[in-house]
Amino acid sequence: MHRAVFLDRDGVLIEERNYLHRVEDVAFIPGAMRALKRLQDAGFLLFIVTNQSGVGRGYFTLADVEKVHAHITAECARHGVRFQKIYVAPEAPDQPSRGRKPSPQFLFDARDEFGVDLSRSFMIGDKLIDLECGWNAGVERAILVRTGYGAEHERLLAGRADQAVVVDDLAAAAEWILNAPKR
Repeated sequence: MHRAVFLDRDGVLIEERNYLHRVEDVAFIPGAMRALKRLQDAGFLLFIVTNQSGVGRGYFTLADVEKVHAHITAECARHGVRFQKIYVAPEAPDQPSRGRKPSPQFLFDARDEFGVDLSRSFMIGDKLIDLECGWNAGVERAILVRTGYGAEHERLLAGRADQAVVVDDLAAAAEWILNAPKR
């Protein structure tokens, strides 16, 4: 069974842009590539799990999302980073969805398709729903980054702070994971 790191996309890997759907608007968060490479080199499988409600709201198309993901994948590959899969929930919040976070379904799919041991894996996000997705899947630890919406969502952790790790950014999350006691 493999260990994995599941990442939200906007605000974690790339800078938060309201309903980002154009390749030219993609900007990686400083240190993200090196952090991903370190995690991958340590043996973690990497996955992106993203809600893209702009599709369900009619703001842009799934093809637009796929172009952005092709760009992200190509840029990461230039740095030797490979994602096993990018899971996308294109539905708006009020639409039925199999995988829209906080649903853990995409993490369960990765477990089944790639042999991921969720109890030894991590979820990194900038919103409470990202952490809830990880908790719902039974990951070892959910990590909130303060980039994107993370600083705002940190205060929403009241009463649940013991369940999450809060760090400044993806680089700090990778550092925390790599130094966590091995299970």
